[in-house]
Amino acid sequence: MSPVAKYYLGAGIVSILALLIVPSPISWIVVLAVLAGPVAAYFMLDESQRARLRRIRRRQIGG
Repeated sequence: MSPVAKYYLGAGIVSILALLIVPSPISWIVVLAVLAGPVAAYFMLDESQRARLRRIRRRQIGG
């Protein structure tokens, strides 16, 4: 199994657990707000900065 597939599998398991643990709609808003911060920051980067970040990540993973 590739490393990316492992991340997707882990994210799926965490999301299913979150569905069971966090039933309140207000709690979901908080969870989405916490997750939206890093995603918004990533999309605010220039294309060259994103490419540099991908290179650094690959080096740390071992590829």
